[in-house]
Amino acid sequence: MRKLTVVFVAVLFLSPDASSQVAQPARTFTNPLFSSGADPWIIFRDGFYYYTNTSGSNLFIRKGTNLDDLVLSERKVIWTPPEGTSYSKQIWAPELHFLNGKWYMYFAADEGDNKNHRMYVIENQSADPLAGTWKFLGKVSDPSDKWAIDGSVFTYRNKMYFIWSGWEGDVNGRQSIYIGLMENPWTISGERSLISIPEYDWERVGDLNNPNDVPHVDVNEGPVALQRNDRLFVIYSASGCWTDNYCLGLLTFNGSDDVLDPTAWKKNPQPVFRGKAGDGIFAPGHNSFFKSPDGKEDWILYHANPAAGQGCGRFRSPRAQKFSWKNDGTPDFGEPVKTGIPLPVPSMKQK
Repeated sequence: MRKLTVVFVAVLFLSPDASSQVAQPARTFTNPLFSSGADPWIIFRDGFYYYTNTSGSNLFIRKGTNLDDLVLSERKVIWTPPEGTSYSKQIWAPELHFLNGKWYMYFAADEGDNKNHRMYVIENQSADPLAGTWKFLGKVSDPSDKWAIDGSVFTYRNKMYFIWSGWEGDVNGRQSIYIGLMENPWTISGERSLISIPEYDWERVGDLNNPNDVPHVDVNEGPVALQRNDRLFVIYSASGCWTDNYCLGLLTFNGSDDVLDPTAWKKNPQPVFRGKAGDGIFAPGHNSFFKSPDGKEDWILYHANPAAGQGCGRFRSPRAQKFSWKNDGTPDFGEPVKTGIPLPVPSMKQK
């Protein structure tokens, strides 16, 4: 005699309120965020990410609640320079900051001749940087007024600093990292201080076939401050961006001396983030940092090329990934994540 198995199936009818508690599909994104976009910058404030990158001709912002939103967001131009000025062309490496209750965007520009590149800033008093009016404030420079690009701002122990890549003199031959104390978001109050020069082999890779530069091009550029537990670091890009050797280096402040004192900074003898040819990631660099919406995760945003030999042009695309910290308190960026792999978006606050 065959045994009969009876299966009871419970059908649960959910009220409209209960149905909202059903787990939603995980939000993910894939790298690259956009097919093109050099020198990417991102900031999280009041529930939104604001993103920008080099356009060459104007300044723009994208806005989204997370990285998957940014990919679908509108690209809104917020400022276009007037023709015929010292800052009308070659607009590079914009950075968006919220300082003293106002928005500021810093950028490098010239009139068409690279030797005249300097840093400039615009200001917006609106709570939303995509609203209100952006006002041009002028050049951001120390008294030497030498060539300068990739300016960034940070506050450490209640003092504001400007950090950038510059030339010692008036001729391109070496890009180094300089820092200066700021009186306000648009004024450097004193002389610049040199805290890093290209000294290791991995910082001095150039290509003499590059028509825009001279022999012996050594590069430190794209400096960005990173802070944790009162420790201060500067992450920067090294070697020529036109080479596949472009990578990230690390400076560590000793914590006890003056931030402007060159001897208070120690350079890591090896790169802390570099390309991975086997995964199709070349020349990663010029990064920014951001937190997840819940403040629990640390993320890095950088650009990289998908193939060898693509240089400093339109092939550079923005990529984001989470990073951790080593036992000695220094950042651990790991390796670049392979293109096209679904990654969870930065962790959200629980509702």
